[in-house]
Amino acid sequence: MTSTLRDELKKRGPFASIEQEAMLAILRTSDLLENRMARLMREYGLTLSQYNVLRILRGEGKPMPCLEIAERMIQVAPAITRVIDQLLALDLITKTQSEVDRRIFVVEPKPAALQLLNRLDQPVLDLHALLMKGVSKSQLTVLVQTLDAIRGAIPG
Repeated sequence: MTSTLRDELKKRGPFASIEQEAMLAILRTSDLLENRMARLMREYGLTLSQYNVLRILRGEGKPMPCLEIAERMIQVAPAITRVIDQLLALDLITKTQSEVDRRIFVVEPKPAALQLLNRLDQPVLDLHALLMKGVSKSQLTVLVQTLDAIRGAIPG
């Protein structure tokens, strides 16, 4: 039996609006999913932000400026410098000053980072499948479209 958000939150009365219920449902679900992903990342010695940076770098396939990495993050990382410094301390990336603009630093994954990501690929896919197993492919498609519409309607 699935519980409702009201049950999970032990909310006595109704929500003030369907928009409020939807918003809280998104936030609650995001928190649960994020916690499970963070648990997996901890097993490999990473945080979600560090993993996200490494995935962005691997996907780009060439050195990237720090600010461009920050723009592509799933969760806004106001402290991208801190995340980059953590990855440097883990010896997973290199950070060099741009030859074109000395104010810009570019970041590149080391082979160890790419190997770590390769080891993580299947466990991450398996976790995605596990966490979404109660939802049909067509429901997931509608969910993705709905979330796209919500993000698209949020004023900048």
